[in-house]
Amino acid sequence: MSVRLAQISTEPLDVSAHVAAVDDPRMGAEITFTGRVRDHDPDAASGVVALEYSSHPDAQKTLVQLCEQAIGDTAAIVAASHRIGRLEVGDLAVVVVVAAAHRGEAYEVSRTLIEAIKHSLPIWKRQIEADGTTNWKGLGG
Repeated sequence: MSVRLAQISTEPLDVSAHVAAVDDPRMGAEITFTGRVRDHDPDAASGVVALEYSSHPDAQKTLVQLCEQAIGDTAAIVAASHRIGRLEVGDLAVVVVVAAAHRGEAYEVSRTLIEAIKHSLPIWKRQIEADGTTNWKGLGG
């Protein structure tokens, strides 16, 4: 099991750095997931213009643990990051890259990890809408 990159960042996320972190000649499959700020939300009265993410001080430690749990007893390699601060529409909020020997394993670890990040990572977001309305969204990305 290998977590090569797990970070909470105030800086824009670099997909190529995540891909490079999991590069390994033993791995035949690589899955890249990116989550971007979108311009709409089913609960929004008007268009979404930005999200403001904030995190608990232990968020990075939790991210490492979530990566390790998603990897489990597989030989997968993971790189994952979540951005905090104000993000505009189109900005990357989360990047998860998983390398594994086979595609099924890579897909499984990737899906498990992104769901864990969404539901268990102590990051909160405030949604800012075009009409000035703001709403806090629950735990996760």
